[in-house]
Amino acid sequence: MVKERIVSPDVLIHLRAIKGQDQVTKSRGAVNVGGLITLDELSRHPLILREYAVLAEAAGSVATPQIRNAGTLAGNVCQRPWCWYFRNGFPCFKAGGKQCFSFNGENQFHAIFGGGPSFIVHPSDTAPALVALDAKFRIVGAAGERTLPAADFFVLPRQNPARENALAENEVLASIEFPAARPGTRSMYHKVLDREAWTHAVVSVAVVLEMDKDLCRSARVVMGGVAPIPWRVPEAERVLAGKRVTPELAAKAAETALAGATPLAKNAYKIPLAKEIVERTVLAVARA
Repeated sequence: MVKERIVSPDVLIHLRAIKGQDQVTKSRGAVNVGGLITLDELSRHPLILREYAVLAEAAGSVATPQIRNAGTLAGNVCQRPWCWYFRNGFPCFKAGGKQCFSFNGENQFHAIFGGGPSFIVHPSDTAPALVALDAKFRIVGAAGERTLPAADFFVLPRQNPARENALAENEVLASIEFPAARPGTRSMYHKVLDREAWTHAVVSVAVVLEMDKDLCRSARVVMGGVAPIPWRVPEAERVLAGKRVTPELAAKAAETALAGATPLAKNAYKIPLAKEIVERTVLAVARA
C-alpha cells in the first residue's frame, strides 16, 4: 500500500523485532500460533498439517513462494482489499469516499453475499480456514489485550465501510488460538483462481467435518471470495450434521450454501462455481 501510494506513513514499525511471535505451541488442549509465523512455515508445520490441514492448505495456496516466505499469518488476515478501484486511487467507500464504483462498474470479482455499501471481497486465504476452525484472535494494543472469536473479528461494510476488521487504530493481531482437534475431525481448503499464480481466490471454501466413519457429526463450511468477510453458511452445515455424507447430500448442502446470493451484473458465474467447489470439497473431506 505504501508502494501504491494509498498510505504515506511517517513511521514504519519493524514487528520482526518482537521475539517469540512466530512459534506454534500446544498446551492445555489448545494450539497457539504467533501472528508473525510466515505462511510458508505455517503450511509445513507438522502439527498444523496433522490436525488443522485446512489452515496448512490455505497458507500454502497464498500468492507465490517468495511472498509465502516473507508474508505472515497476521499480515494475510489483516491485508486491505485488492479491489482495483480502491488500489488505483478512486474515492470509494474504502478510501473515505461516498460511493462504490464497482456496483455499476467492473465487478467480475466482487461480492455476491454481504455487499453494500461496498462490494469488496475479503482477500485472505487463511481467514476462511480460521473461521472454520473456530479460532480465537488475541489482539494487543495500548489499552491492553482482548480476545475475539475469528467470526467477530471481520466486519461487514454496513458496520464500517472504511474497515474490514475490528482492530482499533492502535492495535495489532498478536496471535491465534485453536481448540484441540476433536477425534474424527477432517478438513480441507479448496481455491479457484483466474490464473495459475500470484492472485487471490475467485471463490474458495474451507470445510471442517467431524466424522464417525461416513456419518457427519458436525460441520463448518466457510466460503472465501464471495463476500466482504469470510462467509460462513450455517444452513449448509445443518444440512450435513447428523447425516451420512452422500453425493446427493453434498449437492444439497452446496445448493443451500448459495441460496440468497445476490450477484452484480458481471459476477453471477460465481454462484455455479461456488456450488461446485462446496459440493466437491464436502465429498472429498467426508471420504478422506
